This record gives sequence, structure tokens and C-alpha cells, in this order.
Amino acid sequence: MAIQTLCDLFYRSVDGFSKPDQLRYKKDGAWRAIGSDELRAAVEEIALGLAGLGIGKGDQVAILSENRPEWAFADLAVLCAGAADVTLYPSLLAAQVRYILNDSESKAVFVSDAAQAAKVSEVRSGLAQLRHVIGFEPVPGGLALDELRSRGRAALAKDKHAVRRRAASVGPGDVATLIYTSGTTGDPKGVMLTHGNLVSNVLGAAKAFPQIKPDWTALSFLPLCHVFERTAGYNFMLHSGVTIAYAENVGRVPENMLEVRPQMMCSVPRLYEKMYARVNEKVAQDPKLRQAIFGWALAVGREGFACRVERRAPGLWLRLKLALADRLVFSKIRARTGGQLQLFISGGAPLAKEIAEFFGASGILICEGYGLTETSPVITCNRPDRLKPGTVGLPLDGVEVKIAADGEVLSRGPHIMKGYFKKPEATREAIDEQGFFHTGDLGHVDPDGFLVITDRKKDIIVTSGGKNIAPQPIENRLKTNRFFTEVVMIGNRRNFAAALVVPNYEVLAAWAKQRGLIGSRDELVKRKEVVAHYMELVSAMTGDLAQFEKIKKLVLLPKELSQEAGELTPTLKVKRRVVEERYKPLIDELYQGAV
Repeated sequence: MAIQTLCDLFYRSVDGFSKPDQLRYKKDGAWRAIGSDELRAAVEEIALGLAGLGIGKGDQVAILSENRPEWAFADLAVLCAGAADVTLYPSLLAAQVRYILNDSESKAVFVSDAAQAAKVSEVRSGLAQLRHVIGFEPVPGGLALDELRSRGRAALAKDKHAVRRRAASVGPGDVATLIYTSGTTGDPKGVMLTHGNLVSNVLGAAKAFPQIKPDWTALSFLPLCHVFERTAGYNFMLHSGVTIAYAENVGRVPENMLEVRPQMMCSVPRLYEKMYARVNEKVAQDPKLRQAIFGWALAVGREGFACRVERRAPGLWLRLKLALADRLVFSKIRARTGGQLQLFISGGAPLAKEIAEFFGASGILICEGYGLTETSPVITCNRPDRLKPGTVGLPLDGVEVKIAADGEVLSRGPHIMKGYFKKPEATREAIDEQGFFHTGDLGHVDPDGFLVITDRKKDIIVTSGGKNIAPQPIENRLKTNRFFTEVVMIGNRRNFAAALVVPNYEVLAAWAKQRGLIGSRDELVKRKEVVAHYMELVSAMTGDLAQFEKIKKLVLLPKELSQEAGELTPTLKVKRRVVEERYKPLIDELYQGAV
């Protein structure tokens, strides 16, 4: 059947693939499976349970939960009931939860556990629209999900096609979800994405990745409340019949990869950066012979990967060398991902070209894409058969990309949001009269049609001398070095560029120990020898930059940036303004006396 809505997509998936393990999750130390029939039953029971609460077309229902099967149950049930869902990050504070529940006019909210229910309880007195709190687990003062399903099951027994009829009444122009932006420059805005928006992105992705098969498994760990995982790691996986395995948490992803042995997964660059750093750390500790073998294998792998990028077959001699390099080195790297991984899909932040090439050389393909919440999210992506590291790929079918006079990337097509909820002026500012969405990113299209993103307009550093610096490419270059965990360039309205650097402390500690430099983390990052070492690394890696782009000074931070401290977004992007405000005294000291 033609897929026009996410409800169509859901029924086509459970009816067409009929898998015994459509979803997987880990409980009490063991992986468990949820089949298509069980998924259909859960969704239909919850949908009719919601209908019994008076939830239907035009209503919003919030989901405040980490990734788990019940998240999918609730999402699909809300959509099949004809309502729209509002997805909230479980890391939000009670005041932030209150703002979104109030602004979205949510009539009900699903919560995962007592901790999330407590946030709602704390602010509920100010939420006139909110009528129901539904707990995936039993929560004080809330309706248990099992009870809601029981009510729906009774209604379903009387009319087994009731949910399918409701789902069939949903149209592609109906709002499917409200996703609130991070709000780093003001109150969050609710992005209205329709069924048609999200389905167009899924169908475009299916054309771009025809090699993804129903016998694959995808490991899901990025927040489902974020549109990247929701589209690429969830809706697209349902459409393709891929089994979705939910990671226990971000920290357990490496172990879960070994257990699940996925063929693919979606991630942000931070995971690849950490994996790349771990490999380099191990190689640095290996005997000289092993280091030489690794270096040879990497050179051979890069040559083989270049053939793939350039779409030409490697010669016989190169194929023989690739087979040996794979046996000696690359098969061991892939074994650390479970041994079956074929594809990473990268998004959410820029990926360094060197990292994409390293994984490509190792036989693990990273296809980087680009988009925003307002674009459902994919605008462009690299494909397995059409890729170019250092770019974010080609537009999906039906998606237009245009570069404005000032270099801003614009996009138009079926993927563009309906607008910002209750904010018509903000919508008009974002979408022009021709229907082009203004992304706020700067970039250009290369001669082969691949889009290259240079930076965010708002992140561009303008020095006191009027020079413009795009920080992201420089930061990404430095983060390929194993000594760096995070780099945040600064210098706006200052007379030179500087940087806040989070060291890879394990690598730094080993280096310091070899040189007889001892002390705590706080002490080490302040030592002149350590700061000088990092400046030498920076200078060596940025020697080709224009003089005004070069980092003249840096300060080493004693701890990693974190979501809990509000320094990283849920997709692990740096909140520059938060970081600059938090470390303002250090920054001021860095520039003190500078002329």
C-alpha cells in the first residue's frame, strides 16, 4: 500500500515483516525480544485506552522517557489515535518540563518512572490542560500503562478494527509531533512536523540506502525524542523491517555492540571520535613492529577506500594487500563493534574527514548526513555508492538545496516543517515566501553536487580586526589527535583566536608520567610544560591556516563538558554560549594584557 502517514508505515511494518524480534531490549542481564504481533497489540491497546480518556485528533500527548520499547508503544499509539505527540528529553529539569507541557497544551503525558513522574508532579498545579499522567512503570498518582492497555484491550475485543479505522482517518498534512528546539537563544520553540514531512524523509532515505535489509539489527542509543534518531534509527528501521535493539545507556554502548552485533547504527561524531582515539591510544602503546604494521595497513586501507569513493575497482595487487591488511589489523577493529557492523549513519554535528576516512579504510562505512529538526531532519546525505568524506552528501529525492548570497544554506521540499507551534512570526522568519527554509548554516555545493557545510552563522567568530573565522573545521581537525577530547575556539570581538581545550586525560597522564610530571588532573592542566605541549600540537596541526585563524593561546580544562552541567546538548553538541559564560574568568585572564 502507498505510505502517506506514519500510521501507514507502522501497519505495513508489522503486517509485512511479521518478525519475532522487531524490538529488543535488555532486562535483568538478558536480551529479550518483542515480536510484530506483540508490538501491534500494545499499540492498538494503548491507542484505544487513550481514546477512552478522550484523546483524539487535535490533541497533544507528551512522552517523557529514555529509549525503551514503551517509548515506541506510546509514540505509535498516540499517532494511531489521531493525536500528536510531544517528545521531551528525560534529562530536562522540572521547570523545563513545565514550559513544554504548558506551551504544547498537552492533555496527557507518558513518563518512564517515578523520577520523571516527580518532575511532572512538582509543576502540575500550573498545568491547566494536563489531565493524565501515565507511567510505563507504576508511579504515585498516575495511571499505570498496564491498566491503560487493559482498558484498550476490552474495547478492542468489541471492535478489532477500531484502531485501524482511526489510523486511516489520519492524513499526511496532520501534525504528527511537536519537537522543541534546545532554546539556547531564548525559549524553546515547538517544531510542528506532519506525517507527510516525516514519511517523505523515510522514503527518501529508503532510496538512498537500498542495501539495508530486514535481517539486519540496528543498535539505538541516541535519544528518540531527537528527530535524528526518530527518523533514521526508528521510523526508517520500521519501514525497512530492521530489528531495533535499545542500548542500556550511552555508557554501555561498547558492551551492547559486542552483545547485539548490529549491522548498523546511527550516531553523532563524538562516538566515532572516542573510538578513533581508543584505537590510536592502543597503537601508541604497541611495540614498534606492530605500529609499523598498523601504519602500513592504514595506508593500504586508505588506498582501497579511495577506490570506493572514486567508484573504481581496485587492481589485483591492491586487493591482495587489502586482504592481508584486513586479516592483520582491520578485522580486529571491526571485532570491537561486534564483527558485523557495515554502516554507521552520522549526523547532529560535523564529522572530521580524517575520521570518516579512517573508518572507511577499516571496512566500516560512515555515511554523514545533514539536516535540522525543522527539516524532518535529513536534507542531504552520503550514500554507500555515492560518498565523499568532508561533505554532507547529496540531497534526498525531492529535496531542493540553494545557497543564498551570504552563503547560507536554504532548503525547500516536502520535508520542511509546517511551522513553529503558536509562533507565526518565527515561522515567517524561518521560511521565506518561496518556501525555502533558512537553515542558519553556511556552506557551498561542490562541482559534483555534494553539499559542504562550513559552520553555523551564529558560531562564526568575528575578531576585533573584522576577520571571520569558522571554528568547527579547525576544532574537528584538532580532535583527531588523541591528546584532545574537546576543543572550543573563542575570540569573538577579541584581537586573536584562542581555545578552551579538554584533554584526553588518560593520554595526557601517560605522557606526563614518562616525563616525570606528577600531580592531580587540576594540577597537570596548569603546568607550563603541559600547556606548551598542547600549543606545540595545535601549531603543528594548523600550520596551513591563515594567520588570523591560528590559535594563539589556550587554556586546558580539568574536566569534560557534560549534559548534566548544561554544556552539551542531548546530541552532544557544545553549547558555546553556555561554555563561554561558565569559563568567562579563565577567558578574560587568557586575554588579559593582550594587544
